[in-house]
Amino acid sequence: MKIKESAEDYLEAILILEKKNGAVQSVDIANYLGFSKPSVSIAMKKFRENNLVSMDHNNLIELLPEGRKIAERTYERHTTLSRCFRMLGVSEPNATKDACRVEHVISQETFSRIKDFVRKFEESEEKNESQPGPDVAS
Repeated sequence: MKIKESAEDYLEAILILEKKNGAVQSVDIANYLGFSKPSVSIAMKKFRENNLVSMDHNNLIELLPEGRKIAERTYERHTTLSRCFRMLGVSEPNATKDACRVEHVISQETFSRIKDFVRKFEESEEKNESQPGPDVAS
Protein backbone atom coordinates (compact mmCIF):
# COMPACT_ATOMS: atom_id res chain seq x y z
CA MET A 1 0.00 0.00 0.00
CA LYS A 2 1.38 3.42 -0.97
CA ILE A 3 1.06 5.76 1.97
CA LYS A 4 1.13 9.55 1.84
CA GLU A 5 3.79 11.67 3.50
CA SER A 6 1.29 13.15 5.96
CA ALA A 7 0.18 9.66 7.01
CA GLU A 8 3.80 8.68 7.65
CA ASP A 9 4.21 11.82 9.78
CA TYR A 10 1.10 10.97 11.82
CA LEU A 11 2.18 7.36 12.39
CA GLU A 12 5.73 8.42 13.27
CA ALA A 13 4.31 10.96 15.76
CA ILE A 14 2.20 8.24 17.40
CA LEU A 15 5.31 6.06 17.77
CA ILE A 16 7.37 8.91 19.25
CA LEU A 17 4.60 9.89 21.67
CA GLU A 18 4.09 6.25 22.63
CA LYS A 19 7.81 5.92 23.46
CA LYS A 20 7.73 9.17 25.41
CA ASN A 21 4.38 8.97 27.23
CA GLY A 22 3.17 5.39 26.92
CA ALA A 23 -0.46 6.21 26.08
CA VAL A 24 -1.41 8.42 23.12
CA GLN A 25 -4.59 10.41 22.51
CA SER A 26 -5.63 12.55 19.54
CA VAL A 27 -4.96 15.75 21.48
CA ASP A 28 -1.35 14.62 22.05
CA ILE A 29 -0.87 14.14 18.31
CA ALA A 30 -2.51 17.51 17.56
CA ASN A 31 -0.20 19.28 20.01
CA TYR A 32 2.91 17.43 18.81
CA LEU A 33 2.30 18.09 15.10
CA GLY A 34 0.64 21.49 15.49
CA PHE A 35 -2.55 20.29 13.77
CA SER A 36 -6.15 20.90 14.78
CA LYS A 37 -7.89 18.19 16.79
CA PRO A 38 -10.59 17.75 14.08
CA SER A 39 -7.85 17.12 11.47
CA VAL A 40 -6.27 14.50 13.72
CA SER A 41 -9.67 12.88 14.36
CA ILE A 42 -10.31 12.57 10.61
CA ALA A 43 -6.88 11.02 10.08
CA MET A 44 -7.37 8.56 12.95
CA LYS A 45 -10.71 7.48 11.47
CA LYS A 46 -8.99 6.75 8.14
CA PHE A 47 -6.19 4.89 9.91
CA ARG A 48 -8.71 2.76 11.82
CA GLU A 49 -10.52 1.96 8.55
CA ASN A 50 -7.18 0.88 7.04
CA ASN A 51 -6.17 -1.19 10.09
CA LEU A 52 -3.19 1.01 10.91
CA VAL A 53 -4.34 2.02 14.40
CA SER A 54 -6.95 1.05 16.94
CA MET A 55 -8.68 3.19 19.53
CA ASP A 56 -10.02 1.85 22.81
CA HIS A 57 -13.01 3.01 24.89
CA ASN A 58 -10.74 5.60 26.62
CA ASN A 59 -9.77 7.04 23.20
CA LEU A 60 -6.22 5.75 23.56
CA ILE A 61 -4.58 5.17 20.19
CA GLU A 62 -2.48 2.09 19.52
CA LEU A 63 -0.47 1.27 16.43
CA LEU A 64 -1.52 -1.98 14.79
CA PRO A 65 1.20 -4.16 13.16
CA GLU A 66 1.06 -2.50 9.71
CA GLY A 67 0.89 1.00 11.22
CA ARG A 68 3.80 0.21 13.56
CA LYS A 69 5.85 -1.11 10.62
CA ILE A 70 5.32 2.14 8.69
CA ALA A 71 6.00 4.28 11.79
CA GLU A 72 9.20 2.42 12.66
CA ARG A 73 10.48 2.60 9.07
CA THR A 74 9.79 6.34 8.94
CA TYR A 75 11.33 6.92 12.38
CA GLU A 76 14.47 4.96 11.45
CA ARG A 77 14.87 6.99 8.27
CA HIS A 78 14.34 10.23 10.18
CA THR A 79 16.85 9.47 12.93
CA THR A 80 19.48 8.05 10.57
CA LEU A 81 19.22 10.97 8.15
CA SER A 82 19.34 13.47 11.02
CA ARG A 83 22.52 11.85 12.35
CA CYS A 84 24.06 11.87 8.86
CA PHE A 85 23.27 15.55 8.35
CA ARG A 86 24.71 16.37 11.81
CA MET A 87 27.92 14.49 10.86
CA LEU A 88 28.16 16.82 7.88
CA GLY A 89 27.99 19.84 10.18
CA VAL A 90 24.35 20.77 9.62
CA SER A 91 22.74 22.50 12.61
CA GLU A 92 20.38 20.38 14.74
CA PRO A 93 17.22 22.30 13.71
CA ASN A 94 18.04 22.11 10.00
CA ALA A 95 19.16 18.47 10.20
CA THR A 96 15.84 17.55 11.81
CA LYS A 97 13.76 19.61 9.38
CA ASP A 98 15.62 18.34 6.30
CA ALA A 99 15.48 14.72 7.50
CA CYS A 100 11.70 15.07 7.85
CA ARG A 101 11.47 16.09 4.20
CA VAL A 102 13.94 13.57 2.77
CA GLU A 103 12.68 10.55 4.78
CA HIS A 104 9.58 10.37 2.58
CA VAL A 105 11.21 10.47 -0.85
CA ILE A 106 14.56 8.72 -0.52
CA SER A 107 14.86 5.34 -2.26
CA GLN A 108 15.46 2.22 -0.20
CA GLU A 109 18.80 1.69 -1.98
CA THR A 110 20.07 5.18 -1.15
CA PHE A 111 18.80 4.97 2.42
CA SER A 112 20.52 1.60 2.92
CA ARG A 113 23.83 3.08 1.74
CA ILE A 114 23.46 6.10 4.03
CA LYS A 115 22.53 3.83 6.94
CA ASP A 116 25.65 1.69 6.36
CA PHE A 117 27.81 4.81 6.09
CA VAL A 118 26.43 6.29 9.33
CA ARG A 119 26.91 2.98 11.17
CA LYS A 120 30.53 2.62 9.98
CA PHE A 121 31.29 6.24 10.77
CA GLU A 122 29.87 5.93 14.29
CA GLU A 123 31.76 2.66 14.87
CA SER A 124 35.04 4.28 13.81
CA GLU A 125 34.31 7.26 16.09
CA GLU A 126 33.71 4.87 19.01
CA LYS A 127 37.00 3.06 18.28
CA ASN A 128 38.86 6.37 18.20
CA GLU A 129 37.31 7.46 21.49
CA SER A 130 38.14 4.16 23.22
CA GLN A 131 41.80 4.17 22.16
CA PRO A 132 44.11 6.00 24.54
CA GLY A 133 45.74 9.09 23.15
CA PRO A 134 49.50 9.53 22.95
CA ASP A 135 51.25 9.52 26.31
CA VAL A 136 52.38 13.07 26.91
CA ALA A 137 55.13 13.49 29.49
CA SER A 138 54.99 16.57 31.69
